[in-house]
This record gives sequence, C-alpha cells and structure tokens, in this order.
Amino acid sequence: MAMSEAALARRNEGGSRSSIWRRLEENPFSWLLPVAILLGIFYLYPIFDVLRLAFTNASLRGGEEHYTFNSFVALIANPVLPDILWTTFIFTAGSVLGQQLFGLGIAVLVMRGERRRLYGMTALRTIVLIAWVIPGIANGLIWQMLFSEAPFGAMNSVLRMLHIAPVAWLSDPGIAMISAIISNVWRGTAFSMIVLYAALKVIDVTLYEAASVDGASGWQKFRYITLPQLRPAILVNSILITIATLNTFDAIISLTGGGPGRATEVLSLYTFNTVFRNLDLAGGSVLSLLMLLISLVLAVGYASFLPRREPNE
Repeated sequence: MAMSEAALARRNEGGSRSSIWRRLEENPFSWLLPVAILLGIFYLYPIFDVLRLAFTNASLRGGEEHYTFNSFVALIANPVLPDILWTTFIFTAGSVLGQQLFGLGIAVLVMRGERRRLYGMTALRTIVLIAWVIPGIANGLIWQMLFSEAPFGAMNSVLRMLHIAPVAWLSDPGIAMISAIISNVWRGTAFSMIVLYAALKVIDVTLYEAASVDGASGWQKFRYITLPQLRPAILVNSILITIATLNTFDAIISLTGGGPGRATEVLSLYTFNTVFRNLDLAGGSVLSLLMLLISLVLAVGYASFLPRREPNE
C-alpha cells in the first residue's frame, strides 16, 4: 500500500511538471519575460531617463532641477545646428557609400578567389578585419599620424617622393572632412565585407551557370544576378552602418577634434561637447533625442525598400 501511494505521488508530481511545461510552451511570453526585463533595465530605462532629462534644466554642475522647455527652444534657435547637421550628413553619406563600395569589392574579390582556389584569401579577410577591431580612438590617432603635415607624415612623405606638393589633410576645412571619411571607411569596411560576403555565399550558383550558357558577360552577371540578390543585405547593412556612423565621435575627436573650426564636428561630437565640455546635461539629452529620431527615420526609410514577401510564400 505504501509503494502504491509513493508511485501515485511520483505520477502526480510528473503530471504537474508536464502540465507546467505545457503551459510554458503554449505561452511564449513567459519565455520572453526575462529578456524583456533585461532589455528594459539596460536599454529602455536609459532612453526614458534621457527623455526626462530633456525636459529639465539638468546640468553636470549640479543644482536644483525643474521641468522646462528651454532646452528645446535653445536647440531650435541654435544658429550652429544647421551647419552641424550638414556636416553630419556629408560624413554619414560619404562613410556609408565608401563602406558599401569597398566592402562589396573586397567580398566579391574574396569569393572569386575562393572559387578559383587562390591562396591568400583567408589572409586578406584577416587583414581587413584588423581595422574593425581597432578602437575608434586608436583609429583616429593612426590616421592622424598618416595625415600629419609635419615632415614625418606618411601621406605627405609619399607625395614629396613623387614630387607632388604636400596636402593640408587636417588643416584645410574641405580636405579635413575627406580625411575623416577616409579613416572611418577604412575602419568600417570590414563589417560591410562580412555582411556582403555572407550574402554572396548563399546565392545559387546555378543562376550564374544559366547566365553563362546564355552568353552573359561578367558585368551582366554582376548587374542582373549579384546586385539584385544582394539587395536585402545591402539595405540591412546600410541601416546598421548608418546608425553606427551617426554615433561615431571617438575617431573624429582623436583625428581632428572637430576642426578646423567646426569643419568636422558631427552631431555626435557636438552632443559630447555639449555634455562634457559645456556641462549641459539637458541640452545633450535633447541632442541625443534628435540623433535617435534621425536614426529611426533613416532606418524606416531603408526598410521601406526591403523586398516584401508574397502572402502565398
């Protein structure tokens, strides 16, 4: 009798456990709850706190806080903001275009090399990835030495050897922006290469074989097969590197410091200076919200070009 009661208790316990697992499987929100809590703590709370600070007069100097719209009014009336936004647009557009082009070129080169079983493709990928793992501050310092207008500057030294006049890479306002874009493209090309290389790997080889049978040239294969097949990857990559570029300030602050003048002071660097140099926490929060809004608008704009699945697929 005692054995039967123990067996019955184990059976009831097993049945209760199976019913608990069944309820968990039927309710996926119970699995997502821990993730939602972590995201709320580490991501949503800072966003809401920045939103709260934007409506205050908060300052790193301390003092009593009170709610006000003065920071928003100051942002709208700021005469420097249009120039900052235009500089940000030039830097972001140039960086995104350069990273996409160089990333695609390297990815295609590596793919063709692997298909022909050429040596050195792994080494090429590794060399490209080295730039990606270098911190932004170090990246800016490296390119500062390369672009230096002093006698030891690498770029100008090469130009002197070719009997070409040295270039004011960092002191000329127009060229300084080009220098900042070059340094950012050098660093970010690796990420684009990885994304586009992975997309190239999944393209059906039979498409190229059929095109070869039809007499298509290499350029025609690239234009009518490779690019259309890469469209989703290119758009997703554009979203990611655009957001990353909008938040880039470490490489610029070590390369040019935002100068000469404000020639390379992008919105992220201007936000950094507002908070940590002007000690204006409320103003920096408003600028952060502006950056968030720009990122969301651009992300939605890119996503609208993504191909849609048909209902019967």
